[in-house]
Amino acid sequence: MKTKENKIKITLKGIIYLAFAFFIILYSIIFYNMYFHTNKSYAKEVYSNQEEIKISNAEKINLEKIINKNTEDAQTEQIYAKEEVLEYLTQYKTNKEVPKGISYVKQEGRTGKQQIIMKNTYDKQGNLIKEEQIGTKIIKASSNKIVEIGGANYTSNYKVKKSDEIYVTSDMLGLWSEPSEESRKITTLYQNEKIKVLEIQPNWYKVSYNNMSGWVKSECTLYINLNKEKNANNLKNKTKQQLLAELNINMNLNKPSGLTLEQFKKILTDEKDINKTFTNNAEYFYYIEKQYNINGVFVAAIGIHESNWGTSKIAIEKKNLFGYGAYDSNPYNGAYKFNNYSESIDLVSRVLVKYYLNPAGTSIYGGEKALGTYYNGTTILGVNKKYATDKNWSNAVFNYIKYLYNKL
Repeated sequence: MKTKENKIKITLKGIIYLAFAFFIILYSIIFYNMYFHTNKSYAKEVYSNQEEIKISNAEKINLEKIINKNTEDAQTEQIYAKEEVLEYLTQYKTNKEVPKGISYVKQEGRTGKQQIIMKNTYDKQGNLIKEEQIGTKIIKASSNKIVEIGGANYTSNYKVKKSDEIYVTSDMLGLWSEPSEESRKITTLYQNEKIKVLEIQPNWYKVSYNNMSGWVKSECTLYINLNKEKNANNLKNKTKQQLLAELNINMNLNKPSGLTLEQFKKILTDEKDINKTFTNNAEYFYYIEKQYNINGVFVAAIGIHESNWGTSKIAIEKKNLFGYGAYDSNPYNGAYKFNNYSESIDLVSRVLVKYYLNPAGTSIYGGEKALGTYYNGTTILGVNKKYATDKNWSNAVFNYIKYLYNKL
């Protein structure tokens, strides 16, 4: 019994050793093939036909074609800021002690500065395909101008002459050595002080005051003599024939039309004006002529054309007859909102005088100089080049000018 048990034990132990040796040899072969075998024929065989492999029978993917297509469709955007003048607004107030037809500055306006945030979109070739305003920031606030206009029951067309005595209407008014605010300031005059006219230039009077002489802005003064004013209507006005003789598409627009206050009211009273927008604001087209040396009929014609006689949404809801501030991409949201129509009439008139109708450096209203940024002449054709993208704009506006003149 003892001998039999020993034989069994030896046999099991041998089997275990044999199995252990077998696995060591097997793992050694695998390890050798993985890390030391140099025959690459298998790899060559597998990848030699790589171009013929298809995945799930799907169409081959051309990455280069996709990238090129995306590049062709790509658009680029540019966001930038530009600084612009923040124009002041003008408030008109009626003074019933002053004859109709008379206007003067009670408080001078001051421009401010604003930052405009713009976004331009370009196609692959670099062509501008969209321009929009996405924000604004006021850097320096503007100060409103206050103008008083006559509201008495009689009208005056009196023009100041040499040796007339006039009164300062602004709260403060500079007396300058030359007809320019860039010259030396002699002193400051105050409201209701009396001065005597020595010489007259466009927008300026040379005056004497307390043994001093110098230049003041004419819009900040008032001549008033009730006895003379009541008889001032005897002054001759241009006839309809004289006014029509001056009417042509090449007429200069940087000077007044010469129409009286009553004539403006007559031509702007029209059945097409269903909301009475132009009828009720006719006087402001007269007063902007006196202040800014611009043809008020031209300004009215622009307003009629742009607002369709005051019936457009922008005109009704924003009191903006001209679409001022509107961009083609988003006109309603871009258009400025005014408190009343007189503000939009006044502002657009000043913009036309300052940027479109006079070359840079020309003396204009309030002692300012024209910037002439978009100046291309003093005619409606010149204004059209930069004011409107529609090339037929000038013809459309001129047709309204003719229509209004023929109502005289």
